[in-house]
Amino acid sequence: MAAVKLRNINKYYGSFQALTAIDLDIADGEFVVFVGPSGCGKSTLLRTIAGLEGSYTGLIEIGDEDVSRAAPSDRGVAMVFQSYALYPHMSVRDNMDFGMRVNKVAKPEREERILKAAHILQLEDYLDRKPAHLSGGQRQRVAIGRAIVREPKVFLFDEPLSNLDAKLRVQMRIELENLHRKLDATMIYVTHDQVEAMTMADKIVVLNGGRIEQVGTPMDLYHRPATRFVADFIGSPSMNFLSVSLAEGKENAPVARYGRSEIRLPQTTIDLTDRETVTLGVRPEHLKLAPAGGEKEGTAGRIEGQVIVRETLGGETILHIDTNEGDRITLKTDGDTDIDRDTRISLALPLQRIHLFDAEGTTITNCGR
Repeated sequence: MAAVKLRNINKYYGSFQALTAIDLDIADGEFVVFVGPSGCGKSTLLRTIAGLEGSYTGLIEIGDEDVSRAAPSDRGVAMVFQSYALYPHMSVRDNMDFGMRVNKVAKPEREERILKAAHILQLEDYLDRKPAHLSGGQRQRVAIGRAIVREPKVFLFDEPLSNLDAKLRVQMRIELENLHRKLDATMIYVTHDQVEAMTMADKIVVLNGGRIEQVGTPMDLYHRPATRFVADFIGSPSMNFLSVSLAEGKENAPVARYGRSEIRLPQTTIDLTDRETVTLGVRPEHLKLAPAGGEKEGTAGRIEGQVIVRETLGGETILHIDTNEGDRITLKTDGDTDIDRDTRISLALPLQRIHLFDAEGTTITNCGR
């Protein structure tokens, strides 16, 4: 396998710039996920690495070899697409064999690679079947097997699970994670599903408008988002955001005012004296139902509101709440809660779970983390 290095990658479609100044290092054996909303450039970046996109500038190295101008077949990559793209008239064995046969790999070696891939993917019993006689998950495993037999330096996956149903996607995520461990392979995976990104990745690359917004481990991005965009995109449901005004509290410590509520900010917060308003962020799972009476230790303040929608998901319940100030926020709580629509509730903000963002959406501080 091999490391991948990208330096100052810029990609244009006519006058439209699809990728801007992409710099990225992917370590040998790393599982990296490109994630972001539709149109952010993640598939374009993957296809650029594969050599399937022309007219770009910058440097691409795979295994210390400059492949910036190399043909796709000479880059040492294998790509698995969203569609299975299997030959319907060929058996599983012949689908995996075809590329090797075209490249004149000796027959004994081809058979050895096919059997090895079939064993890894649990396809031994299906080698003589046609794709029409396979389930969706089995077809996707054949497409992955076709990539494995090429013995590439880097595996590229372009939303390979998006055509599968929800239960099968979960199963295939587990299989892909196991495959990564077995092969110790460098894998780059594109998805718009941040749950896939969080559960599978060693490192996540968040893209927005053709630029890299942030790179980090899943929990880095969860606890320490660099921008409001990342904070909003990572996590489900997404982070709650409230526009608050700043004032001076006791002992010259800054506080945030939200309507009639006063929210304490940790002493570690950077100097905010030159700001009048900021955006306060808190995740739905970090909000707590406020107890009657005084505040618990570690609570920054409370917010009042009314439950508008209740979503019961079994083990957890999502409550959508309209605050007294007119904002819509969400609370993730226990599935057995008896709180229902139209209930008025008070929510406690945990002091060490508050995030602050400036007017441009850049993180001022990730409190307590």
